[in-house]
Amino acid sequence: MNGGTLRVSTDKDTGVAVLTLNRPEKLNAIDEPLAAELAATWRAFRFDDSVRAVVLTGAGERAFSTGLDRSTETPQPTSPFMVDDPLLTIGPKANDLWKPVIAAVRGMACGGAFYLLGEAEFIVADESATFFDPHTTYGMVSAYESVYAAHRMPYGEAARTALMGGAERMSARRAYDVGLVSELTPPGGALEAAVHCATVIAGYPPEGVQGTVRALWTAHEASRAQAFSQAPHLISLGNLPPARQAELFSARRPNGFRLR
Repeated sequence: MNGGTLRVSTDKDTGVAVLTLNRPEKLNAIDEPLAAELAATWRAFRFDDSVRAVVLTGAGERAFSTGLDRSTETPQPTSPFMVDDPLLTIGPKANDLWKPVIAAVRGMACGGAFYLLGEAEFIVADESATFFDPHTTYGMVSAYESVYAAHRMPYGEAARTALMGGAERMSARRAYDVGLVSELTPPGGALEAAVHCATVIAGYPPEGVQGTVRALWTAHEASRAQAFSQAPHLISLGNLPPARQAELFSARRPNGFRLR
């Protein structure tokens, strides 16, 4: 199973599948075809008993993913209470997959990447990894991303990440210190370390593993669902018009950020 923008490699001996976002020239930004591939792949894994654990990573050295591809245009309802978000179904939990998923991060992980990071069981990152959320910089509400982030790290860290926008990036070391990242590796080592963990987990009886994944998700499921219910109209009311967002994006300074 190999898509042009999503590589899927499965080791039948270990039970580990590796999903690679394969748009390195676009910093693995997610457009609608890739979003559809992700959803279809997660759902296919529900029926594939040879896959007992999954590692999710990004191609290239520069980015895990920079979120939604800005060239993606999704028609929106006029009501402030309804928003069509092309990223809402890109994660495993959104597709009812309760097999363990480990994210291996190299380079940038920002914005919509949190839809994926937020639905992974844990994150392994190498020392090059950085985490940030530029929404506020471009006049956009960080809604779903902030909810995912607030369930992965202390509130103050999630708030700072969302509110400081593109002016700051969280280093891999800081992400490890605050608990967003569970293991820090030398450059280029995140994938190998994540595959090692996945191989160990895939070697356990799957019923117990999947039940544990479901139990862990349940711990925050109600509060996450309640927060998500507020997101559509917060986005509708708070986002600047697309043309104004584009102006702010064009005026950005790519290297004008502080690493902390």
